[in-house]
Amino acid sequence: MTLMFVFAGLIMLLLTGIPIFAALGLTASAILMIVEGDIDGLGDAVFSQLDKPVLSTIPLFVFMAQVMIRAKVIDDLYTFAHTVIGHVKGGLGVATVLACTIFAAISGSSVATALSIGSSAIPQMKRFGYAERDALGVVAAGGTLGILIPPSGPMILYAIVSEASIGALFLAGIIPGLMLALMFSAYCMIQARGRDGINTPDWAGWPAAVSAFRRSVWALLAPPVVMGGIYFGIFTASEAAAAGSLYALLVAVLVYRNFGFRDLWACAYATMRTSMMVFMIIAGAAMFGHAITLVRLPVGVTEAVASFGLGPIGFVLVVMVLIFVLGMFLESIAIILITTPILLPTMIALGIDPIWYGILLMINLELAMITPPVGMNLFVIKGISNAPLATIVRGAAPFVIIMIVGLALLIAVPELATWLPTAAGFGR
Repeated sequence: MTLMFVFAGLIMLLLTGIPIFAALGLTASAILMIVEGDIDGLGDAVFSQLDKPVLSTIPLFVFMAQVMIRAKVIDDLYTFAHTVIGHVKGGLGVATVLACTIFAAISGSSVATALSIGSSAIPQMKRFGYAERDALGVVAAGGTLGILIPPSGPMILYAIVSEASIGALFLAGIIPGLMLALMFSAYCMIQARGRDGINTPDWAGWPAAVSAFRRSVWALLAPPVVMGGIYFGIFTASEAAAAGSLYALLVAVLVYRNFGFRDLWACAYATMRTSMMVFMIIAGAAMFGHAITLVRLPVGVTEAVASFGLGPIGFVLVVMVLIFVLGMFLESIAIILITTPILLPTMIALGIDPIWYGILLMINLELAMITPPVGMNLFVIKGISNAPLATIVRGAAPFVIIMIVGLALLIAVPELATWLPTAAGFGR
């Protein structure tokens, strides 16, 4: 009963449009005032959560993405993908997925990925005879890879709230992310062969392909610089973020030579705004976690699960359905911050690997990005295409099914997520 009241009150606040950090803080304050008559301890809870060196990864990865975007380092990605595979039937769809995959590994943002790649890919696909809904759907779905493929903002947030290893989570997201990208690409190829009227551009030839690769090589090298350093134990996650930022600056200043002090100021300002927003949300989550711990809410959930006799897989399936439903109405950050503090003690009691669960959560949050009525990528695509929302939803629907299949595969074969972190030495 307590869970229902807390959950309902928090969701009601969020549905009013109040910022996430304020909703979490108000809910926590209300719980403490009712239970203890004061809000002592909230300040200490916030300080202990924000006093962590790992939080430096947030502004550093945001800064890296801002520099790469502002210096137009990533503009050559779609051109490269289009040149290499666009001449195959369905190749433009595959090129879009490929560009989204690489851009996601740089930006860590689903919305930024859909916005940046969609601006180039949608007109090109329509020009060569792709149905509007197909072009819109593949960009909306491809953009969601920004949540799963590291460095992912939601992944960092989950790691902070759950106290899981960011490096392990980053590595765990690589194989499932590439698996989904491959499944998206296969669907694009199959779909194109069943559509009449789709044309393909002529093969540009190897000289053009090599030229496109040379122009895009600096963007292509960014993910290996960051993730390779983590895998081989050269960097911690925080050091990898710093190395990525330095790499982006060097490429922008020394290679592209289009990045001045005004651009540096703009990137720093955008980084500050984004980081402060995230830190405020983390502070609100710290208050919420402190309050629900005092009223023993996580303990109550664990006892309820035990009374129903749910095993680890049964519990995960129930949670995945719950998060899928929540994803239709709440933003991904809100879902992470509301559910993780409540569910984490139960997961630990059941022996569920937080890294594996974290990747399942990220895929479910990807689904939330393209399921109405609150799917953010749907509205991003609508904004850049002026297409009816219903058309975008129809185009994205097959990819929702593909993601559900991918989620089921990951539940059935946890090693898809856990093998790479284990091989890198995490969890030994």
